[in-house]
Amino acid sequence: MTVETSTLTERRKAATERDIAAAAATLFAEQSVTGVTAEQIAARAGVSVRTFYRYFARKEDAIAPILSVGAQRWQEAFAEVGERSLRAQIPAVIRAQLVEDRSDAGERTETEGLELDTMLGVLRGLDDDTAMRDVWLRVNDDSERRLRVILQDRGLAVWEATLLATVATASIRVGLEQWAADPDGPRPAARAVDAFQAMSQGLRGLD
Repeated sequence: MTVETSTLTERRKAATERDIAAAAATLFAEQSVTGVTAEQIAARAGVSVRTFYRYFARKEDAIAPILSVGAQRWQEAFAEVGERSLRAQIPAVIRAQLVEDRSDAGERTETEGLELDTMLGVLRGLDDDTAMRDVWLRVNDDSERRLRVILQDRGLAVWEATLLATVATASIRVGLEQWAADPDGPRPAARAVDAFQAMSQGLRGLD
């Protein structure tokens, strides 16, 4: 197999994975995590059940790629902060990642790779489905670890980078989870920024 063929194959696999993940997210939001089957996800994605299980061991795992895309964007935004003060820049990054994006084509609200209404449906299933919560926490844990490396590359000591990565990641997680529990209250960005400001008191490495 040539390098070009291998690359094309990987792209096709990635596209199929994204299609399955998008189908899972939509179905979870429309119904509930417990009410959706792997067969339904496969049908919505236009693949066979056998193909579904080649990519994911459980239906809950299918949501991970989309959540990971959001986490990756969050990490990339942090990496672009440069030498500016983290005390001001981290809240700015949080707001940017949970922003309500209005385009010329109309309003579209997005967060972590998902539209907010879809994200809301997914998050509401966390308390009732331990497998889904495992996926959610795993993605957040991976994001925290990657952010810690980014902060260490910035020059923070291991201890400072670890604490700050934990607080920053937890702020977004808590902001989204609390919004899902009370969608009529403050928006996710406001909740996440408030969480960061509350939890970051006394942390070193922000200035």
